Amino acid sequence: MLSQSDINKVSVRADLDCKVGKDPMDSSLAVSVNNVTVSYRRYHQPASSLKESVIRIFKRRKTPRYSQFNALEDVSFSVKKGEIFAIIGSNGCGKSTLLKVLAGVLTPSAGKISACGSIASLIELGAGFDSELTAIENIFLHAALHRKPKKAVESKISKIIDFAELHDFADTPVKYYSSGMYARLGFAVAIDIDPDILLVDEILAVGDDRFQEKCKQAFRDFILRGKTIIWVTHNMGFVAEQAHRALLLQKGRVLYMGDPKEAVKLYLDPSYQTALA
Repeated sequence: MLSQSDINKVSVRADLDCKVGKDPMDSSLAVSVNNVTVSYRRYHQPASSLKESVIRIFKRRKTPRYSQFNALEDVSFSVKKGEIFAIIGSNGCGKSTLLKVLAGVLTPSAGKISACGSIASLIELGAGFDSELTAIENIFLHAALHRKPKKAVESKISKIIDFAELHDFADTPVKYYSSGMYARLGFAVAIDIDPDILLVDEILAVGDDRFQEKCKQAFRDFILRGKTIIWVTHNMGFVAEQAHRALLLQKGRVLYMGDPKEAVKLYLDPSYQTALA
């Protein structure tokens, strides 16, 4: 069950042009990532006060204040339409950074990304909910944020409440909800979005085992309808059994891409390096 601090949000990205530069994107592909790098500055001994900052300026220190750190480095891969594509690796290897780049939350320092179709990301369920509002009012609020017409939302209220199993609490302010109820509402609202490409970041631990199975079925329905799912996960069983292909990251670089079982095998091997670059 998710805790209140783990509640996830949904960010939606509009349709993208199915081209990279002047070359048309392969019609069988949903996403194409080409030589993507995301760089940050890693500061050495940051100043703890304004006074210290001023002193350092006058001293004109010759040693650099920061070094370049690549959270992702020259990452390239493609995802086919209708594919379950898993992204795996140790904490700090760049998985979530990559997902944020795909979602359009982060802009890469170098490289290009192309996607064919609309993208939605299930990263933080329920972010943007107003705790003083009821479940139904928050559904309308979420719809307004995504510019959905009121009439279209009204026709889906019952379906969303039914999926979240909140019939007796639909008119109760969500501040009185348990973390599980809050997460169920967030998930139900999230899957109401019907994108071509769905980005998922380890969110299936929603509610009890029975409800988790319900969530899994929702994703199976996405696949049956030809949706593309890109999944960041630490669940190696899911990767080996459900993914069509897997990408293994190590220190921000692609170590392997291909057969999911082979990716899991490499990840579990003692030689796999988990230390940050």
